[in-house]
Amino acid sequence: MKGVPKDKQLILFDGVCNLCNSSVLYVIKRDKKNLFLFAPLQSNIGEQIINEFNIDTTETDSIILYNPSEQKIYSKSTAALKVAKLLSYPTKLLSGFLIVPASIRNWVYDFIAKNRYKWYGKKESCMIPTPELKAKFLD
Repeated sequence: MKGVPKDKQLILFDGVCNLCNSSVLYVIKRDKKNLFLFAPLQSNIGEQIINEFNIDTTETDSIILYNPSEQKIYSKSTAALKVAKLLSYPTKLLSGFLIVPASIRNWVYDFIAKNRYKWYGKKESCMIPTPELKAKFLD
């Protein structure tokens, strides 16, 4: 995928979801090795990845992790835990949940994702990053 350096990973997120936007800011704060870039699922690059990997957005509509060096995507709880694994301590400890079968992890994940707008609210449009954070976002 053009535009994503091989030494970074791209987190695609629901740009209008308050929980997702808060999660992006959480990751940015703890991404001490500067490994992640971000883009809304609704962005041009988000649509390119969705199309290239034939992602059903009715099934996966909140987080996708794209690893360009592996040409691989991860979604739902696996994406969230793989991100956590690369963050600073103590967040990286959450990656221990990768030993739990994905079907169980995704049941919890899907329950939260299904209710995220009701519980956390929704924005009218995608988050606009501050000038300091702009370099971490792709369109």
